[in-house]
Amino acid sequence: MYSIIVVPPPTTEDEPARTQYRLAPGERLVFGRSVPGDGLRIGHDGVSRRAGEIAAHGTFWTLSNLCAHQTYVVENPEGAGEHIKVAPGRLDAPVPFEFSRIVLPAAGDLLPVEVWAPRHDYLRGEDGTDGEPTAPAFSVDRTKRYFAVLAALCEPRLRGAPHAPLPTMDQVVERLRPSWPAASRTSVQWNIDYLAVKLRLKPGPETAEPGPRLNGKKESLVSLALRFDLVREDDLVVLTAPSGRALR
Repeated sequence: MYSIIVVPPPTTEDEPARTQYRLAPGERLVFGRSVPGDGLRIGHDGVSRRAGEIAAHGTFWTLSNLCAHQTYVVENPEGAGEHIKVAPGRLDAPVPFEFSRIVLPAAGDLLPVEVWAPRHDYLRGEDGTDGEPTAPAFSVDRTKRYFAVLAALCEPRLRGAPHAPLPTMDQVVERLRPSWPAASRTSVQWNIDYLAVKLRLKPGPETAEPGPRLNGKKESLVSLALRFDLVREDDLVVLTAPSGRALR
């Protein structure tokens, strides 16, 4: 059974007509400007004759960069800017993303090759019943107002714009109004300061020595939250919660 689906770059032809390549574990697909009949041909003068090779494994895939001079970027469209770089000549670089976009620089153009790896295996059950439970790395309560503030800060990048500027304080206040009618600049700032301490970006007020001033506090919070999936796109529902389920 196939585990990897490869979608070629769009062409001048009808978008829905793009052929999808399905790879079973162990199968490989070469792509480039001039490849064998069963390969993925990309008709662009800026693409190498044999540009690269995709290899399917059980739950992930690898990318070989067969170009001698050009780095390839593999983006995670759902990861708010998450990406890996595959250097020229690198073979079998593992790609962990479920949905990926290989970006091929081609004489001024950026050609996207989409790769889907929908099969993911997960451990079922607990990791043991003896002893004390493991403390969570980050403890967040999705019913609290501070989480709604964090979600509002992360929203632009979770909506598919990984380099979007963060919302201003006034924009955060306005975004929170459906679920938190009394939101204000002061209350939002208090929650941002609280998050910086809660997520250990700066020491708490009870410490003997005052912590250093945290520059780019909002940027640091968003970066941490997105990197460790503290806020996902599904969590943005807290921003439109009906008044009957107002945040606490």
